[in-house]
Amino acid sequence: MNDTENTVPFAGTSTTRAAADDMEKLSGEIHAVIGVDGKKSDSRPGVTDCAGKDRDKYFRVFHSWSFYPASPGRLDEAMEHLKGELPKHGWRIVEYGPDTSKNKNLSLTADNNEKKSSVNVSQRAKNDPPKLSLMLVSGCYEIPAGQEIERF
Repeated sequence: MNDTENTVPFAGTSTTRAAADDMEKLSGEIHAVIGVDGKKSDSRPGVTDCAGKDRDKYFRVFHSWSFYPASPGRLDEAMEHLKGELPKHGWRIVEYGPDTSKNKNLSLTADNNEKKSSVNVSQRAKNDPPKLSLMLVSGCYEIPAGQEIERF
């Protein structure tokens, strides 16, 4: 579901609030898969446009958040849990390895065809404190007739 592949799936018809609530639940499921004690940042999903589609009818939801392990030494373990456990929960790992940044952060990208969503996880070991940065993004939703897309 990378935008560069131009294969953003249709996620169905929904209001922006309902789609954002679903995305927050999905983030909670991924948080549970991490399997390491720690703290999740407090953030809410947002709404963005679907590239190449009518912005009054179609939208995507994204949710960016961070995970801080209780012990910085468990960051690798958290990433390994995600790599091993996400496929058991309907996710397909499409990319895994160092990113192109100066720090060569370990990065994981996975798609969930059933949930029409994608997640990118970046291991920020050199941050203070160390963390996982997560970005979830949905496929394109269509707003129900008579409703308007809320931008938040």
